[in-house]
Amino acid sequence: MAPVVKTFDYLVIGGGSGGLASARRAAEFGVNAAVIEEARWGGTCVNVGCVPKKIMFNTALHSEFINDHKDYGFDVDVKGFHWSRVKQARDAYIKRLNGIYESNLEKAKVEKIVGHAKFVDSNTVEVNGENISAKHILIATGGRPLLPSIPGGEHAITSDGFFDLEDLPKKVVVVGAGYIAVELAGIFNALGADTSICIRYDKVLRTFDGMISDTLTQELEHAGMKVCRRTQVTKVTKESDGTLTLDLNTGSKMTDVNCLVWAIGRVPNTDNLGLDNVGVKLDNKGNIAVDEYQNTCVPNIYALGDVCGKALLTPVAIAAGRKLSHRLFDGKSDWKLDYNNIPTVVFSHPPIGTIGLTQEEAEKEYGAENIKVYKSVFTPMYYAMTEHKVKCSMKLICLKPENEKVIGLHMLGQGCDEMLQGFSVAIKMGATKAQFDDAVAIHPTSSEELVTMR
Repeated sequence: MAPVVKTFDYLVIGGGSGGLASARRAAEFGVNAAVIEEARWGGTCVNVGCVPKKIMFNTALHSEFINDHKDYGFDVDVKGFHWSRVKQARDAYIKRLNGIYESNLEKAKVEKIVGHAKFVDSNTVEVNGENISAKHILIATGGRPLLPSIPGGEHAITSDGFFDLEDLPKKVVVVGAGYIAVELAGIFNALGADTSICIRYDKVLRTFDGMISDTLTQELEHAGMKVCRRTQVTKVTKESDGTLTLDLNTGSKMTDVNCLVWAIGRVPNTDNLGLDNVGVKLDNKGNIAVDEYQNTCVPNIYALGDVCGKALLTPVAIAAGRKLSHRLFDGKSDWKLDYNNIPTVVFSHPPIGTIGLTQEEAEKEYGAENIKVYKSVFTPMYYAMTEHKVKCSMKLICLKPENEKVIGLHMLGQGCDEMLQGFSVAIKMGATKAQFDDAVAIHPTSSEELVTMR
């Protein structure tokens, strides 16, 4: 084995949100830490995920608002939309963020190592032909989009490729029914592309509460999107004019497609890490198996974030990373992330906010007779002046035996993405329906519906 050229107390493989947060927190305790990254600093979230996606979501919102301007008395002469102008500004912003992440590591005195890491033994990794050792090693390498094995599948793009598009495609097909699929399809559709979404079953977001999946599926169609149910692409042909022809499992075809997007799931970045060399166990989907403290089966090797396949959310990885550092280096031996009641927002059109159990999960766990559900469906006041209407749907799921403790909150509609954070604190603290009722409503807002349901 080649000689070890550097030794650290803490070595993090992956410069995404979770890894960076853990390394920087460890450094606060005087730990000699380093982060290894082979791509851009910030990982998926900063470069091809949450951040640029939210910028495009906001861009699409402007398109929706423009259509309502006349109803509010404004004469607006819109001469067109320039995707390339937004892309240029967005890319510049992301590049600045990459620099900020690097700068923050330098300020924290965390060493940056650029390259691909591969385990040699449980305390050593090889990077750029050199061996680096550490007492503790964290794997936080994230995930990547899943690609289907069908003829011509390479002619499509993934959610990563969405951010490389130089212009708005005229005709788009998005394949998938998860949150990434509905978010990207919503952006394309709002900005004027002829948009279709192909889903395997009858509705999108099937793991969400039934109210959410049913309502969003209807809203996508209401917004002009084509929802192709029980439809899968079986073959892709690139024509001489550059357009794509899609063969479908239904026996029909889609022609003149300018952009096909795979959004059918994600897989963990666990290959080519040399995990076999140290015996780190994976589950049947290739995710690293960890316990509640982020321990792998190998002492001193840990894993967190998307590479573990659970709660694939940036704030989850950050929180888990910081708690791990406190446990390892700050004497907080019992610290771990509580994976219950994690709030989630989907930046669909309209947006979704959800936390806790779905109605289906609650009834299965506690029995339907022990659950009380409160619902409200209304048109937000914003639409009082507009010809185009979008309803807001809200649901509270309460547990009867425990004074109607709120165990689930689900909502879809304008502003629901910004409402959820405060209510998630209350639910995390064990709030009851009576305590919701005791809160004075803020009028006129959509959020007041959550404290006035009967």
